[in-house]
Amino acid sequence: MGAYILRRLLLIIPTLLGIMIINFALVQFVPGGPVEQVIAQLQGQGDVFEGFAGGGQDGGDLQNEEIVGISGGDSKYAGAQGLPPEFIEQLEKEFGFDKPPLQRFLNMMVNYLTLDFGESYFRKISVIDLVLEKMPVSITLGLWSTLIAYLVSIPLGIRKAVKDGSAFDTWTSGAIIIAYAIPGFLFAIMLLVLFAGGSYWQVFPLRGLTSDNFDDLTFVGKALDYAWHITLPVVASTIAAFATLTLLTKNSFLDEIKKHYVMTARAKGLTENKVLYSHVFRNAMLIVIAGFPAVFIGVFFGGSVLIETIFSLDGLGRLGFEAAVARDYPVIFGTLFIFGLIGLVVGILSDMMYVVVDPRIDFDRREG
Repeated sequence: MGAYILRRLLLIIPTLLGIMIINFALVQFVPGGPVEQVIAQLQGQGDVFEGFAGGGQDGGDLQNEEIVGISGGDSKYAGAQGLPPEFIEQLEKEFGFDKPPLQRFLNMMVNYLTLDFGESYFRKISVIDLVLEKMPVSITLGLWSTLIAYLVSIPLGIRKAVKDGSAFDTWTSGAIIIAYAIPGFLFAIMLLVLFAGGSYWQVFPLRGLTSDNFDDLTFVGKALDYAWHITLPVVASTIAAFATLTLLTKNSFLDEIKKHYVMTARAKGLTENKVLYSHVFRNAMLIVIAGFPAVFIGVFFGGSVLIETIFSLDGLGRLGFEAAVARDYPVIFGTLFIFGLIGLVVGILSDMMYVVVDPRIDFDRREG
């Protein structure tokens, strides 16, 4: 197992490097960029240099009529007409675009090796601090959604396997398939309309994770206030996970129940519960439990943008979306590197979970 883990850890390096190279290359062909974003924001303002940190000193002395009178026709930026070439050069230097792409990429990767992920172009805060600031919201959604999905889906899947073909199995299958077919954002809007004062009942708050008086509450009050706010977002982000986990659990148990060792156990006179939970459970739950890290990461990173937007939650989903729209490259590539690394490590943890659940599995022997 140790040799297998070592090989997987070494494989992280070329995999992560490939992810960064592909995404960095794609960004070079995407229209628009941070320079264009600043230029677009400056259009129509009285003083184009007002509020620009680190602008050229010569540019700060230019009057509005002088700026309008300068031709920017030779600029490669479509919106730069009327802006001084010196300002555009200073802007490119500010963002590091005065260097060729290859040099920018190599400098970025060297900085990442020292855990220096730079500073956001537009928020003037380090990428690490920005991620740490937004992470609690996403962890809350990911962790609670995953736990609830497992706590509901595993017992339900076992029950469906035991009652395979019955009326209970049929109507529960129909219910979870319908739930799976409903988009998470649409379900979130429906929850708001029904239970957040949209048109019916004002049972849950409309937005946020805490109330305005959260700091003044007792410990129990804070816990209840937190649970009150997180209920609707968690339900909305969990609804689609039930189908996959429930059917996976059911099919795993059905496959195991049909094997010879189960027939042998029954022939020895063991009760059905003894056979089910002492013999079948460990083998059937192998793939379900071992996939917990991957499921958590999937809920943690995927599908959270719309949920966070609908419920006004300031998490990593909205951070990534806003960074992509604003072309905030340090945030885009910094979070891509961090989350890519986390995803690869979680893949190794998923394999280790197989061994924890069933020690008979030996990856080294399998690869040999």
